[in-house]
Amino acid sequence: MLPSTDGSASALIINPGPNEQRLDKPYAASARRLGSYSSAYQESAAAVQERFGAALAAQPVRPHSFVVYFQEGSDILTPESLAAFPQVKAEILKRGAAEVTVIGHTDRVGSLASNDALSRQRAAMVRESLIAAGLDAKLIEVAGRGERELVVPTADEVSEPKNRRVEISVR
Repeated sequence: MLPSTDGSASALIINPGPNEQRLDKPYAASARRLGSYSSAYQESAAAVQERFGAALAAQPVRPHSFVVYFQEGSDILTPESLAAFPQVKAEILKRGAAEVTVIGHTDRVGSLASNDALSRQRAAMVRESLIAAGLDAKLIEVAGRGERELVVPTADEVSEPKNRRVEISVR
């Protein structure tokens, strides 16, 4: 059992019949020999690295998501998102030839058509900024969802800052 990347608890239950085993600590292990499982035991990080290091190193980098927020009715980032955006760009660029999906969203202020256009405009602004930072344009997919996928459900014509966003997925 490898430790979770985010530090959260995880567990694996092995149920080979009446002798259920629970592996719920980092580096807990069990082995199957001659059709039966050994008792659960604890490995060291060094032993796991020695035995499985090549396989672990061959795993792809985990996908990562970012969200940036916009001022009402515009494609201008909020001051907080503007301050964080260089870190977002740096993380994306350090992944090399990553596939990036940029999806724009709006709140419910305005018509469906104007919000569709604004969500695409926000996504395009983020795309252009990533290209200017050095990311290959061919690796970026862009979409606008308008007001269709709200994070915070609201009535029509209600301004909600958390809905005015662009989601950036990197894989």
